[in-house]
Amino acid sequence: MAAVKTIKKAIFPVAGLGTRFLPATKSIPKEMLTIVDRPIIDYAVQEAIEAGCETLIFITGRHKRAIEDYFDKDRELEAELRAKNKLEALERVQHIIPSHVNCVYIRQPEPLGLGHAVLQAKPLLGEDEPFAVLLPDDLIDGKSTGVLSQMLDAYHAHPGNVLAVEQVDWAQVHQYGVIAPKQAEDAHALPRAMPIEGLVEKPAREEAPSNWTVVGRYILMPSVMDELTRSTKGAGGEIQLTDAISRSLGNTPSFGFAFHGQRFDCGNKKGFLAANNHFAHR
Repeated sequence: MAAVKTIKKAIFPVAGLGTRFLPATKSIPKEMLTIVDRPIIDYAVQEAIEAGCETLIFITGRHKRAIEDYFDKDRELEAELRAKNKLEALERVQHIIPSHVNCVYIRQPEPLGLGHAVLQAKPLLGEDEPFAVLLPDDLIDGKSTGVLSQMLDAYHAHPGNVLAVEQVDWAQVHQYGVIAPKQAEDAHALPRAMPIEGLVEKPAREEAPSNWTVVGRYILMPSVMDELTRSTKGAGGEIQLTDAISRSLGNTPSFGFAFHGQRFDCGNKKGFLAANNHFAHR
């Protein structure tokens, strides 16, 4: 049996405009809005680093320079903190990105959807290389272990695509990608890594195969990237990552993973405020 390939590269699609947070996001990338004392993006980045990712690929757009600046060295700031003997603050800013981790930035030329954003990273991936995708808007407190690390355990046990999933109220399924798990009629008995036999993007309630919805964490096999290269526009007139994963189901084992942790949708104001309250009390 061939060895399971290690996940070393993580993709962060961060080109969105963040219109729900205007006017703040007119000049501040939504990913740089802070949850207590850290930007939203930093939580996802640290989760990827914890899981062993060594190349972080940011798919950016215009006005996203603040993300690059945050993860870059700031020699002047470090010198000033050192001169003022503010060593605790110096420690915090010096080690945001470990020395063995590389950050790469690619600009998405047009806002053509999540699938199109992920496709921009293809030139940086090796032949037949699996990869992770993390959507920073989904901020997840995995408690003792980050969600991507949890998913890696499932990936090594069940090589293939692994999608983080959680159950939502049936009235909300139209907002998400929804999986059709095998044995879906007995959802409460499903294991944490459940085989997927179908995947639908934002279905109407009466057409949803389950109420297990995809959360913004993915481990994806090369077949998904291959499908993205052949993709046409889907729901919303965009190239959907869900569609590419769905087309790969016939030749790639795929699993929904019911993670441990609490998710906050920081793409909306209520989720953002809830996340701030939660992490302020940790």
